[in-house]
Amino acid sequence: MSPSWDIAVRERAELGEGPTWDPVTGRLIWVDILSARVHTYDPSTGRRTVMATGQHVGAAKPRAGGGLVVNLRDGVGLYTADGAFSWLVTDPVPGRRGNDAAVAPDGALWAGTMRYDEAAGGGTLSRVAPDGTVARMPAAVTVSNGTGWSLDGRLMYYVDTPTRRIDVFDVEGARIHGRRPFVTVPPGQGWPDGLTVDAEGCVWVAFWEGAAIRRYTPGGRQDRVVELPVRRPTACAFGGPGLRDLYISTARTGLAAPHPLSGSLLVLPDAGRGLPGTPFAG
Repeated sequence: MSPSWDIAVRERAELGEGPTWDPVTGRLIWVDILSARVHTYDPSTGRRTVMATGQHVGAAKPRAGGGLVVNLRDGVGLYTADGAFSWLVTDPVPGRRGNDAAVAPDGALWAGTMRYDEAAGGGTLSRVAPDGTVARMPAAVTVSNGTGWSLDGRLMYYVDTPTRRIDVFDVEGARIHGRRPFVTVPPGQGWPDGLTVDAEGCVWVAFWEGAAIRRYTPGGRQDRVVELPVRRPTACAFGGPGLRDLYISTARTGLAAPHPLSGSLLVLPDAGRGLPGTPFAG
């Protein structure tokens, strides 16, 4: 039986994305890309905050010294704990914006981009080191999305949504290579989007237009499906006490008749057990 979902934050986000648990503050961080806002939510008190970034923001992740690293339209920026902003990397390209991002076990940020018109090959996936050094993955990317790592850190899972695949790379230090399909998604299930890896090494993936979260074993076998009331879940992450609750961001953009909960942050209480995240080392 699928676990029951609940509403964590009732919201009308245009394009909610990237839920991330911050264990230092005990808050969930998530973004509304098209509204250029970073949200936080404390499940123990219900307290929320909203911060405007000034330009479209694809992801926001905790920094080791406090504050946030953000994947913006024109590059990667840093916020201090008291809200002061500075650019780490600037790379503005007309018609392109930052999208999903994730922090690797070594503290580097893997930041993706995409074109607003989703033109084939118009996106990128780059490793951003704590000092701002950028190494771009040479393979073609269209809509860079979910990224995560195996329990031993030797594999990196990755979604370029239009391929309708979840791919996997071998990891050697700061390099990735050997890209190959981990899961090929059958037609009718929607499009793979954001993902997270749990304490069993299983990969949970949100399915845009699929109204579901699907879990895959380390061998690539689907073993759980959680059906949702919204057509466009975008990403998922474990948080809360013991990292046992699965939070799910959702979107309403482009829907002629969005479900009343489209754009809200949903939660699956006691869905499993997540892994402690690594803060960005910069």
